[in-house]
Amino acid sequence: VHTLNGTACAVGRTILAILENHQQPDGSVLIPEALRPYTGFDAIEP
Repeated sequence: VHTLNGTACAVGRTILAILENHQQPDGSVLIPEALRPYTGFDAIEP
């Protein structure tokens, strides 16, 4: 199995998918519950 940068998935594409799927009508992005302990916040606001 070949990986890029030692990960099983492309990090850029993964972040983009999270942004696209969790964007709210006001432009904010809700952080998925599973990632909140790692980010320390629950939303990205414009």
